[in-house]
This record gives sequence, structure tokens and C-alpha cells, in this order.
Amino acid sequence: MDWKSEWKKLALIIGVFLACYYLPVGTERFDNAVMEAFHLIRWYAQEHVVLCLIPAFFIAGAIAVFVSQASVMKYLGARAKKVLAYGVASVSGSILAVCSCTILPLFAGIYKMGAGIGPASAFLYSGPAINILAIVLTARVLGPALGIGRAVGAVVFSIVIGLLMHLIFRKEEEEKANSQAGLPEPEVTRPLWQNVLYFVAMVGILVFANWGRPEETSGFWYLVYSSKWMLTSFFAVALAVILVAWMKLPWLHILFAAVPVTAAALIFSQQPMVAFIIGIVGLSIITNLNKGEMNDWFTSSWGFAKQILPLLFWGVLVAGVLLGRPGTEGLIPSEWVNAAVGGNSLFANLFASIAGAFMYFATLTEVPILEGLLGSGMGQGPALALLLAGPALSLPNMLVIRNVMGTKKTAVFVALVVVMATISGLIFGAIFDTA
Repeated sequence: MDWKSEWKKLALIIGVFLACYYLPVGTERFDNAVMEAFHLIRWYAQEHVVLCLIPAFFIAGAIAVFVSQASVMKYLGARAKKVLAYGVASVSGSILAVCSCTILPLFAGIYKMGAGIGPASAFLYSGPAINILAIVLTARVLGPALGIGRAVGAVVFSIVIGLLMHLIFRKEEEEKANSQAGLPEPEVTRPLWQNVLYFVAMVGILVFANWGRPEETSGFWYLVYSSKWMLTSFFAVALAVILVAWMKLPWLHILFAAVPVTAAALIFSQQPMVAFIIGIVGLSIITNLNKGEMNDWFTSSWGFAKQILPLLFWGVLVAGVLLGRPGTEGLIPSEWVNAAVGGNSLFANLFASIAGAFMYFATLTEVPILEGLLGSGMGQGPALALLLAGPALSLPNMLVIRNVMGTKKTAVFVALVVVMATISGLIFGAIFDTA
């Protein structure tokens, strides 16, 4: 018997037993923290899984199937020109305007296809951070200075963090570049413009289905919001046409999926989520039943879902226990946070960066949260630090990144975001903090 191994098992059993024995069940804060975790996971399931993650899984699966490895290498690979690679990574991430968890399937897709660590990291940061609507809302609610600081900081961050990741892991990148040197030119099965429109249709569904309600009740942004489901439907119809015309999916199969969606949209006109869910189920069925590329698309999408969803589930639960939901409390009292982020000290900016990195912010929710914190005495510097670190990272996000690119690279990526957010907060606070 290997007693060394057995002692480890015994220590684990004793540790779990003691944790259960002294579990503070019955205390108000602990019971509330447990309930907050379940409230958060329910909210996450209702607001993000169907509308955000599932479309993102389909896009990630499509990247794996319909975008050749050689094509990814050309634009995002370790041998790609830096200006092209980082330009494509930052722009493509910013167009999506998604939260830190929704970007993960897409990041996993391009990274596993061979994208360089630098461009992949730039893409990973830019998606949640360079959100045009969120930046505009920040400027309107929190002031032009914070809005401009967030916009400039996010753009610079995505490129600088990508370049630093490439520099830190340059030996691995050189090996990757050498291994990619002999890749053949991709075989062209359909014109590039057809693949581009195919992805545009899916991204359109993802973006408009998740379009947030603006504060104003008139103007352009409100018009887009009020038309979000019509725009989503337009892109869904475009996707259906593309699947029949270019992806050779039988039109009867599309009809099989479209009829229930249309009926649900008419019957449940006030609940568009019903039609959206039926559409997802229909697309899953018809792609799974077909052979060739369509079946590969479904299989790849399902693979990303199996890999990412369990990690996000546990990450959201832990985040809920520790920090609660926006406006509520978990195990960590909110007054601790409020007291720690006042002024513009190094500690205040570092704490804001770390707290933002571990908290989960759905798209646009960081603005009202910061509005409350600023009203409680938060400094301008820590506010910017949280804006730069928070939307791009979260505990669930970190768990998935670690599973994709390993512990070391994840730790370096998180550390770079936290350090740069802290430095940016210190500089910004020194200029604008009037507290």
C-alpha cells in the first residue's frame, strides 16, 4: 500500500469533514451568501446562457469547421504580421461587444485553431472591454473623463497586453511559428465573401438578441433597442437562406425548423425568448441529423459547450457566494469594498482592479454599480481601474481560460490586466480625482 498517497486521501477526508462539521449554517451572512449564489446562477441562466452563450458556441463551432487553420494562421498566427494580427484581433473582438463569458467560446475556437497567444489575448480582452455602447453609457452617466479614459485605456490595453503575452511566451511562439511554416494553402470550398456573410449573420443574431436597454426612451439607441427582435429575425432569416444556398442544407429541414419558430413568434409575441429557444433547438436537430459539414458544425459547437459550461456554472456559484449580485451582499461585506476603494492610493487602485477582475459584470451593469460606488466615496482612479479590469475578466472567465491555455498563461494574462488597470487608475486619479 502506498501510504503517502493514502495519507493525502485521509487528509482530504478530514479536511472535508471539518469543513462540514463547522459549516456556519444558520448565520445570516452565510445563509444569505448561499441564496445569493443560487439567485446569481438563476439570473445568469435566464439572461445569458440562451441569448449569449449558445449563439457563441455555434459561432465557435463554425470557426472550427468553416475557417481553415491556414486562414487563421494568415491573420492571427504566430507568423502573421503584427499590425495585421493585432488589428484584426482588436477590431473583431470589439465588434462583438459581448461579456467576459460570451467571448470565451470564440477565444477557444481561434486559439485551438492556432492563433498566436498575442492576437488571441488581444481578442480575449477587446471583446468585453471595447464595447461602444458601454463606453457611451459610461460617458453619459459617470462623466466624459471616465468615458474617454475607458475608451482609450481599453483600446491600448488590448494591444499592449497582446504584445506582452507574445513577448513573455516568445519561445513557445517561435516554436509555434516554426510548426506553422509548412502548412499548405487552404483549399477553397466556397468564396470568402460567402463565409464572411455566414459569420455576419450569426454575429448579427448574437449582438442584437443581447442589445441592452438604454436609459433614454428616444433617439437612435432606443430605436435600435425597440427593433432588436426584428433585427435578430432578419439575421436569422439571412442565416437560413445561407444554409440552404451555400451550405447545402435541405430546404425542407430549414422549413422544419422555421415553422415552429414562426408559430411561437405569433403566439408568444410578448415573449420572444420562446421563439428564440425553439429556433436553437430546431437548428441543433437539423445540423445534427445532416452529414458532412453541418454535422461537424453541431459536433464542434457541442464540444465547446461541454468544455465551457460546467466551469462557468461553478465559477458563477463561487462568485455569488463571495460577492453576491449587484446591489446585494455575499460573504464579503460591501462596506469593506466601499472603504477599500476610496481616494487614489496604490492600495485603492489595486483593490479595485482585483475586485473587478474576480466579479462578474454582465454587459452594461458595471455602470450603475460604479455610479453607486462613486456616490459612496470611490475615487476616480479606482473607478477607471475597475472599468478596465472588470468587464474583461471574472472568476468564471478565468476558470475557462485556464482550461484553454493553461495555468501559467492565464496567471500572466490576469496579472497583466490587474497591473495595467492599477497603473492606469493611479495616473487617471492623479489628474482627475478631486476628492
